[in-house]
Amino acid sequence: MHEDPKRSPTASHVIHWARWYDLLGGIPFMRAIREKLVELAAPAPGEHVLDVGCGTGTLAIALKSRVGGGEVHGIDASAEMIAVARAKAAKAGCDVGFQVAPVEELPFPDASFDLVTSSLMLHHLPDDVKRRGLAQVRRVLRPAGRFMAVDFVAHGHGRLSHLLAIFGHARGSSTVATLTPLLQEAGFRDVQAVPTRHRSFAFISAR
Repeated sequence: MHEDPKRSPTASHVIHWARWYDLLGGIPFMRAIREKLVELAAPAPGEHVLDVGCGTGTLAIALKSRVGGGEVHGIDASAEMIAVARAKAAKAGCDVGFQVAPVEELPFPDASFDLVTSSLMLHHLPDDVKRRGLAQVRRVLRPAGRFMAVDFVAHGHGRLSHLLAIFGHARGSSTVATLTPLLQEAGFRDVQAVPTRHRSFAFISAR
């Protein structure tokens, strides 16, 4: 089955420039952010992990190296991103299941995962989609499962706001303050910001 790259399964913003996105992800400080997320998420051997908004699959592939025989899946609303992710996983000989799907309609049964991750994705979602998406994340997590996310420290609008955040000039409301009530509304009870040296980015954990 061939997916139409121009057809979006979600009402939120979808990135279609997968190759450029991959180049951006290779910048050293972006690699450092990804590595910190993996460290904080602490995937364990045998765990089942889902990366939502997986982009070109770099984070999901890194997570697979930590869980060994456990399962890793990645979803993204962009067919172009998923095509690149599948090619990267095949080249690396890495068994990760990638599929086109929106976070607000996760194609997995209840209580499927020990860990769900999100990297620089939540700011793309309108508030109503965030609510639905976070409720889906809680649904597919096992009772003791955990969610680990990183996003820009300030929830601003537009690419300029995100660039300013990267260079330490945050504008807009606090990402932690914005996401905390939405996570609690979705059923998470242990929501906390995780301090790191990466002050332009907010790391948030929830259970």
